[in-house]
Amino acid sequence: MAAYYLATGLWPLLDMRSFELVTGRKTDRWLVKMVGALAAANGFALAVGAARERPSREALALALASAFAFSAIDVVYVARRRIRPIYLGDALVELALIAALLTGER
Repeated sequence: MAAYYLATGLWPLLDMRSFELVTGRKTDRWLVKMVGALAAANGFALAVGAARERPSREALALALASAFAFSAIDVVYVARRRIRPIYLGDALVELALIAALLTGER
């Protein structure tokens, strides 16, 4: 999960052009970069938490809350036709991460 958030968070920061080729043109690039930076920060925090023998409740809470938030936004805004359906792929990954966390997988 940490690697996924680091990769998807850093992507628009490092290469906005390829990010927009996949996800569509953005009007507020600063906001995309801010969300990316926060996703990367979550990924970093989750990597630190995962390095422990047993992750803390706080790390698990961050992981679950992040996955729920990203998947909910993806589904709602695809349904409203504000973002491209490619974001449903992200929602599926997020839901798989939630399922893995709830079944005790890391």
